[in-house]
Amino acid sequence: MEKRSLQISMARARHKIVVISERCKECGICITVCPVKILDKSSLRNSRGFRYPVASDENRCIGCRLCEYSCPDLAIYIL
Repeated sequence: MEKRSLQISMARARHKIVVISERCKECGICITVCPVKILDKSSLRNSRGFRYPVASDENRCIGCRLCEYSCPDLAIYIL
């Protein structure tokens, strides 16, 4: 009998983080609630002078949508 090795690979679902920068007021809630801590404040500013969030490593996003659900201005969502 031949032994076969079973390889199980879990393909990580790729999630796209979309930020509507003009809606952001730099409250930082999305940055705080992210469980994998991939959101940071951008060095750029929107037209109102606020620094909006950017993902440092979008591939690590687990798609939990805590940022989306917590944003009072609907400035961030996950695809």
